[in-house]
Amino acid sequence: MTSSYERIKSECKQKGVLWEDEDFPATQSSVFYHQTPPFTFQWKRPHEIVSNPVFVNDASAQFDIVPGKMGDRWLVSCLGVLYLSKGLFYRVVPADQNFDKPYYGVFRFRLWWCGEWLEVLVDDRLPTINGKLAFLQAQNTNSFWPGLLEKAYAKLHGSYEALKYGTLLDGLADLTGGITESISIKMDSNILIRPPLLHNLLDTTSIITCTINNGTMTQIRNQTEALPNGIHVGINYRLCSMDKAETIMGDTVQLVRLRNPLAQTLSKSSSFNGDWSSFSGSWERVTMNERNRLIEQLDQGEFWMSFFDMTQTFTHLECVHLDSDTARDEPQLADKSRRWLMRLYQGAWKRGVTAGGCRNNPDSFHINPQLQLFLSEKEDVIISVNQHSVLEPKVIGFTVYNLNSVQNINGCLSKNFFKKHKSLVNSQYTNSRQISHRCSLDPGRYLIMATTFEPAEEASFSVRVLGSTIRLALLETQTMLLLDPFPLLNSNTKITIDPSNNNNNNNGIACSTAQYEPVFMQLADDQRTLNCFDLQELLEACLPNDYIRSCASIDVCRQVVCLMDKTNRGRINFNDFNKFMINLKTWWGVFKMHTKEKSGILKAERLRDALFDVGFQLSTDNISILILRYMRRDGTLRLADFISAILHLTMAFELFKAKDTNQDGIISMGMTEVLIP
Repeated sequence: MTSSYERIKSECKQKGVLWEDEDFPATQSSVFYHQTPPFTFQWKRPHEIVSNPVFVNDASAQFDIVPGKMGDRWLVSCLGVLYLSKGLFYRVVPADQNFDKPYYGVFRFRLWWCGEWLEVLVDDRLPTINGKLAFLQAQNTNSFWPGLLEKAYAKLHGSYEALKYGTLLDGLADLTGGITESISIKMDSNILIRPPLLHNLLDTTSIITCTINNGTMTQIRNQTEALPNGIHVGINYRLCSMDKAETIMGDTVQLVRLRNPLAQTLSKSSSFNGDWSSFSGSWERVTMNERNRLIEQLDQGEFWMSFFDMTQTFTHLECVHLDSDTARDEPQLADKSRRWLMRLYQGAWKRGVTAGGCRNNPDSFHINPQLQLFLSEKEDVIISVNQHSVLEPKVIGFTVYNLNSVQNINGCLSKNFFKKHKSLVNSQYTNSRQISHRCSLDPGRYLIMATTFEPAEEASFSVRVLGSTIRLALLETQTMLLLDPFPLLNSNTKITIDPSNNNNNNNGIACSTAQYEPVFMQLADDQRTLNCFDLQELLEACLPNDYIRSCASIDVCRQVVCLMDKTNRGRINFNDFNKFMINLKTWWGVFKMHTKEKSGILKAERLRDALFDVGFQLSTDNISILILRYMRRDGTLRLADFISAILHLTMAFELFKAKDTNQDGIISMGMTEVLIP
């Protein structure tokens, strides 16, 4: 199958033109969609900016990318981390692209987006100001991969302006496909990070960086200030290794080897100048052999720093955890002793179906997707929830429960489970695109509930779990009929509408169905049967108030006749009518039981539980179909909607039971039978 990239090149070759991307046009709105642009942008192709553009300058190993007039420094820092990992870099920036002829003005990039690797195509028209690139650009070379990659990233976000809302952690996740984690180095005066933890992190297929973050999950932009020791704010310094310096006095100093990805873009005077830097007097404390051993480990842009100074200088470790498949292409991670195993679930929060909100909503929390996690041994696992809403992110988080004491789990856990069991792990709730949490778990089974903070909020999402001995499975309820919604009636059964409750739902008179028989016979034909139109007229006369009289709609009447008529004549007798009226009272009672906030209005989130009380156990897919069919604009159902859903389900179960002659759960249906529901 020809890819879009090859198809575009072929079309441009036939027409003799350079490609122009209609999905991300060269207009002001592609740069600023909300604010008034401070400049007038001219869109130019690389050949119009320099005489000899190159895509990636392989001859130069230096990273010389700068933000330009309007670029975001957080993205520069992310690209610096990516550039130091060549295997990951060329996954994102395919190397088989250049400006050589034949040239068609199209480039492709790969980004981790919404739970999968996505190929993004862009043309080479870039926004400029006074003939120079307005955003990311190479400072000392004619490389254009930074500006083109930034354009692909802006295309996914909708505009260049949207990038200013990006964060370091989101950028690192999108560029590597990994799970990002921010670990505070200290809290107040207490150091939280110890050398054993760093050793453990360095043994995994993870990229570890150190950064100064002046606020929790802040957006670092265009901050170039440096501390007195030369360390810059807003730059992710790569943690390469750890070592110990043996001093002449016989003691040891724990050192960490760091690399500044932006070393080429900063002046020498702004490089690290603290203890154990290249010209520091600290080296006089060790022998020449020890000094040479440590200095020889340094590559371009790298330096040594004591572990203590690291904890006093940086505020956070920002880690990118890569599963074994993703890390396979990165040579720097080939020798790691611990390789992450990743399990992925992609789902969606749907209003009334799986959007139950957080634990603060006890009546709907249980309808969220329920993921069962299995561990074979005790280990640290990292759980990450990523929402696919970029422009209007929801507040998201997750909760973990221990299932080791729960027996015979055959489907989704009910609301009673969550009322009786305390949660084991609770993440923060944030409007970030990704929320991750590290937790130490014993062997056994656990339940992961990824949610929005408020119920009824819709978005797609991904849950990823990293570990060594993990399995992940979605809990799902099997659709089945638990109770007969139309039980056999005793000949003495009477229907009574309670007169004691005089609200809108129930202000009628006490009566039995026998009272309706004269009216029934007046409307009936010579066979004492009614059609759906006669039934509507009868129900309008019999039902006590406007609210319950809504069940006398022609659609409900058609469903009743279609369900109860066994002769295919489209008519029912008085016994059928009596049976429907008695069950209508029962269903009405169930409906009222689940309408807590406002009488007569059933929240869609409670439909599954209400139908369960009637006798229907439904899977998520089945309840989703009913929600789409019966939910109103405000996310609720009225009594007539509820009754119609019951009749719809009853007919479906009866049809399936009649056709399932082998009782194997498989039936064959003709077109006429498919049209019946």
